[in-house]
Formats: sequence, C-alpha cells, structure tokens
Amino acid sequence: MMRWLPTLFAAESIPSAMITFVALLMFLQLGIGWEVSTLLCGLLSLPWVLKSFVREKVRHRGRFARVLRIIEAAIFACLVALAFICTTTLSWRVALVFVAFLVLCMFCAWHELAARMYYERMLRPYEQRYYNSSKMFYSQVSTIVTYGAMIMAVGALEVFYHNRRQAIALSWSTAIYLVAGFYLLLFLYNFIVLRTPNVGNRSQAESLRDAVKAEVHVIDRILHKPHWLAVIVCLFFLLLPQSLLFYTRVIFLFASHAEGGLGCSLQWIGLAQGTVGVMAFSVGLGVGHRLLQVKEWSRRAFFFMVLSLPLSPFVYYVMTIWPPSSLLWLCFATFLAQLFFGFGLNACMVFVRYISGERYRSTINYLYIPLVSLVMLPAVAASGWLVSLLGFHLFFTLDALLALPSLVAGYVGYRQIASPSSNLLSASSIPIDYEK
Repeated sequence: MMRWLPTLFAAESIPSAMITFVALLMFLQLGIGWEVSTLLCGLLSLPWVLKSFVREKVRHRGRFARVLRIIEAAIFACLVALAFICTTTLSWRVALVFVAFLVLCMFCAWHELAARMYYERMLRPYEQRYYNSSKMFYSQVSTIVTYGAMIMAVGALEVFYHNRRQAIALSWSTAIYLVAGFYLLLFLYNFIVLRTPNVGNRSQAESLRDAVKAEVHVIDRILHKPHWLAVIVCLFFLLLPQSLLFYTRVIFLFASHAEGGLGCSLQWIGLAQGTVGVMAFSVGLGVGHRLLQVKEWSRRAFFFMVLSLPLSPFVYYVMTIWPPSSLLWLCFATFLAQLFFGFGLNACMVFVRYISGERYRSTINYLYIPLVSLVMLPAVAASGWLVSLLGFHLFFTLDALLALPSLVAGYVGYRQIASPSSNLLSASSIPIDYEK
C-alpha cells in the first residue's frame, strides 16, 4: 500500500466536496435566494472548466511533490480565511465568501491536475489499475465525511449556539475551522511522505522545449474533430435533466413546507444526501465503470446508462406528490435517484473520450472533467431561477419530461461518434488509468 495514496486523494476530495455540495447550503443559510445561490455555485465550477488550458503547463513544469505541498498549504489558508469571513458583519460578506470559494476552487483544480500526474508517475500502468479502486474509495469516503458529517455537524452546532448572536454564521465558521484543522494534519502528513517521482522532474529548459512541441491550443484540437459541435450539443442535452436537478434537489429538501419543499433539517440532508446519496452515487459509478470494461457488455451497458441517466427527476417528481413520511423513505428515494445518476454518468465518458482522448481516464469524479462541467454549467446556474418561477412540482415535471430529448441526444451522439465497426466502447479502449 502506498502511504501517500489515501491522504493525497483525501486532500483533493475534501475541499472539492465543500465547493460542489456544501457551498449551496451555506449560501442558502446566509440568506441568499435560490436564484443567486445556484448562479454562484454554477460559477464556482469555472476553474474546472478551464483546467484544459493549464494542463500542459502543469505537466511540463514538473516538481509535482513540491507543487502539491504548496497547493495544500494554500488550500489550508483558504479554509481558514473562509471560516473567518463567515463571522464578519460586513455588508459585502457574501461577496467575500464567494471569492474565497472561487480561489479555493482554483487551487482544487490545480491540485487535481498535479495529483493525477504525480499518481501516474509514481505507479506503473499495471499498478495504477490495481490501485484505481482504492483511489476511488478514499475519494468517496472523504466526500461522505465532508458532505455528510460536516452538514450534520453544522446542524448540531446551530442547536448549541442557538442563544448566540449570528448563530448560523458561527456554526458554519466553527465547522470550517474543524475541517481546516483536519486538513492541516493531511498537509503535514503529505509533506513528509510525498517523494520525488522517478520521471517528470526534468530541467526547465527541457520542459519548455517539449512544451513548445507538444502543446496545441485546446480549441484547435476540438475544431479538428468531425461533428465536434454535434457531440457537445448531444452531451448537453444528455446531461440536462441531471444538470437542472443537481442543486434543486437539495433546495427541495431544505425549503420549508410553505415554499413547497420538504423542510428537512441539516441532519436529515446530511444523512440522506451527503451519506446515503454519495454511497449510492459511488456504487452506480463503480458498477457502470466495470461494465464498460467488459467487451461483451460495453455497447449494451452504454445504452442502459443513457436510459438510467434521466430517471432521477422522476424520483423527485414522485416526492412532490407523496412526500416521504420518514427519514427511512427519504434515504431510500435519495439512494435510488443517486444510483441512477452515478450509473448513468458513465455514458458521458464516451463523449469526453471522443473530444479529449484518453487524458481523463484516471479522473476520480467525472463531474470535474472540463467538458462535463462546461455543458452542465448553464442549466445548473439557471436552475434556481427556474424552480422559483415554476415551483417544485412543475419544475420536476418539466425535468422528468426532458428524459425524451436526453434519450434522443444519447442515441444521436452515439451515432455521430461510433460506426458499426468502431471499437470505441470496447474494453481495450477503456480502463488504463495513466496519461498517454
């Protein structure tokens, strides 16, 4: 077992989970409306969208162990700053919180690139295949701890601080300080155990010379792909139901009964979405990934994934008609919706591989792939405004009806990418988690 493996990917997943999942609830509890909250959370994905433009620079710069130490120190500083900002009484506190999250996301995107390149240089290809499942496991456990345990801790702290001025802000600040303390331990451990890779630490002159030869503008690479625009449009519509659902499902749980929501406590949300939901998503993602590796099942599995991807909105549509009467039923519904999402999300990798090749084979979470983040961003950002305009029942009805264009997009996109003789979905083209 590599001593650095659990802590390196925990150090990547904890701040990423805070940005992707926790930030929305924090914005809502700070008094920001649904429309602005989803817009801000959508904008926070911009650093992941722009990763492709800095990837070659990170790779040719090398010194990955040193870079990772610097980034993790910066992430710790961002967490401390974010915790401090929460308790300020400035009128522009919300803007400061957003800026702190945005800077944190920039470092997270940088850390993801450097960590993946470090991983690919520390392990041989056959070792990467062996450790890939472990890497995924450590990442998802860190997400559960951050999303589930942290949200439940904030709920408990709000009870503890209920007599204090700014009880909600103080609860969030305390929880983030606790996360920052734990992250400091990860940073110190990684500072000790990370060592210099055998390759990838060449001289600056060699790196610059190779960068000039290797780097081709990202837009030029895409434009040279046949049907590139049709493929991207199909991916947008394929993921559209999930893009609209991504944050509105949490808003639905958090909103009061008077607003049409379920009025769940933070503890219920942390358990249902942050714990059970993440587990279900991980199971679906892992099963789908395994099926795509089996040559006899790869093509059939792809279409099953396309079918399952838009099913989650139907679960929430049913919940607007028959609200869950207990935590058990809420967890069951969340498990089902996230299982469909995780399993179906594997389908987008066919589109990503067509546009970007094999470079994202070792990515842990497909949501952080630039192309996926890009096509999801518009719907994610607008989802709060739509749910405010339509109400939850009509919104989830519309989202469920988008299953039809999603299925059509999956089929049309596949036809654009793969010919009858193509081996695009075969096992030989899928599971090698190293950078070409």
